[in-house]
Amino acid sequence: MSPNLSQLRKFVSPEIIFGAGCRHHVANYARTFGARKVLLVSDPGVIAAGWVADIEASLQGQGIDYCLYSDVSPNPRVEEVMSGAERYRSEQCDVIVAVGGGSPMDCAKGIGIVVAHGRHILEFEGVDTIRVPSPPLILIPTTAGTSADVSQFVIISNQQERMKFSIVSKAVVPDVSLIDPETTLSMDPFLSACTGIDALVHAIEAFVSTGHGPLTDPHALEAMRLINGNLVQMITNPGDIALRESIMLGSMQAGLAFSNAILGAVHAMSHSLGGFLDLPHGLCNAVLVEHVVAFNYSAAPDRFKVIAQTLGIDCRGLNHNQIRQRLVEHLIALKQAVGFHETLGLHGVNSSDIPFLSQHAMGDPCILTNPRTSNQRDVEVVYGEAL
Repeated sequence: MSPNLSQLRKFVSPEIIFGAGCRHHVANYARTFGARKVLLVSDPGVIAAGWVADIEASLQGQGIDYCLYSDVSPNPRVEEVMSGAERYRSEQCDVIVAVGGGSPMDCAKGIGIVVAHGRHILEFEGVDTIRVPSPPLILIPTTAGTSADVSQFVIISNQQERMKFSIVSKAVVPDVSLIDPETTLSMDPFLSACTGIDALVHAIEAFVSTGHGPLTDPHALEAMRLINGNLVQMITNPGDIALRESIMLGSMQAGLAFSNAILGAVHAMSHSLGGFLDLPHGLCNAVLVEHVVAFNYSAAPDRFKVIAQTLGIDCRGLNHNQIRQRLVEHLIALKQAVGFHETLGLHGVNSSDIPFLSQHAMGDPCILTNPRTSNQRDVEVVYGEAL
């Protein structure tokens, strides 16, 4: 009897090493790949914070040669990926290590794609477009939210088109992820808030995604619990490593959930918005999240009720309209508690921009797994509500 293919589930993940100080062991993992020369990808802020020096010391300690590539913008750009790939080839590297937030990690993934195929990064937009394995990839996140270190997503900014594009493939899941909560000590409150809200949205969207399943749901729910319960306190007590460990663990679990269940309209719209205005990704998510949740609720009311309960909302005796309202209010209150009071209008979005933004959001892979089937007019209405 053949299996029911609709019930089959796959789950992809890197080898994960989690814990304070694990970044110092990066050379051990580079050595397992036979590294002769590492391309070390980062950005100026991470270098200034001192985390790159720790990675360099580890590599030097085991006699592994490396070269540093740090020309990475906060939203990594097409030309930065191509320049990094040229550096990889000219320096004859054979392993890639990235340390930083989502930008250096996504740039490193893009570099791996380009050097493996010998083609331009723009040719790989979409789902399952990669045909050749990338070089060994080791990622060390310094923020608790993007989850690029565990996901099968690459998000690159095309500045000429004023849009971001997504590459989704299990081929870009890193080989090793060294998740070290100590590296998040250098995050300022705004970055902590941006990445924390991003991780919470990852978990919410993964739980209601049409691609969710028994392998992703536990990760999504635990991520919501950890982030909802610790994010405000972490921002208030930035030196508390136990709180940082809880948020880092929540971010990791949200990443494992969304990498395998995919996402929804918040991210489709956020990618479009971030590409258009070159804004921080977490900020875009924060502006949009409660509007999309309100729009989607009717398509998955029972699952949104579980989300509300996981976030600590007492749903006893409430009908679904009341639960939806309480959930929206909770998300707004959490955003405000971590310092977000933004609207799209405050960041320069006009109603005349909405058709352009909506058209690009409809072309994003994340819209395909949104629980409520959406057309461009639906997306335009939600953008309008967020103005």
